[in-house]
Amino acid sequence: KMKNINSVINLYFIAGTQDVAHLGGTPEENLLNKLEQALRHGISCFQFRDKGENSLQHQPARQQQLAERCRDLCRQYQVPFVINDNVDLALMIQADGIHVGQSDEEINQVIAKTEGKMFIGLSINNLMQAKQFQSNQAIDYFGIGPIFPTATKQDHQPPVGIDFITELRHQGITKPCVVIGGINESNAKLLRAKGADGIAVVSSLTRASNLAETIKKLL
Repeated sequence: KMKNINSVINLYFIAGTQDVAHLGGTPEENLLNKLEQALRHGISCFQFRDKGENSLQHQPARQQQLAERCRDLCRQYQVPFVINDNVDLALMIQADGIHVGQSDEEINQVIAKTEGKMFIGLSINNLMQAKQFQSNQAIDYFGIGPIFPTATKQDHQPPVGIDFITELRHQGITKPCVVIGGINESNAKLLRAKGADGIAVVSSLTRASNLAETIKKLL
């Protein structure tokens, strides 16, 4: 695989064109500018999640081109580049990782297609799922959430709450875990203290007034 997965997921930035639609430029410029700033100030991983309204979802060629530019930018800064959900795209452009949700393509198919080529993250929303996949060596980390209510993702599950990560640890879940959903500079430290190996953010960075300062606090 690659460098230690815990250091990869430490500060995990997730974004697509829909998350930067409030900025002034083209979708591509908006995302690439924000990503470059975030890379410069110390994110440890970037996940390209371009989905839903205001995204390039229905323009696959344009979306692939942007994904490639994001990948190249990440490589410049030696930061792992992850694709959300789209296994074919991840393989085509040789992403470093793939992240899938419970309702995305069946995890076993994802493993069969990508194992050995990239690291794999899986979204977990309850204890049963965590226990089911804990011993699966092909899955490198769990994405846990949403921790708090969040406006970023329309179709998300109900929030699991701040103590869920502690509960997972007490129940013997040892796989590296990155938490997501409503995380910001005021609660990041607490979540790390409760057992999260990393934190994932979207709007905390896409809407930050001072990105450098925000990243420092999130780390």
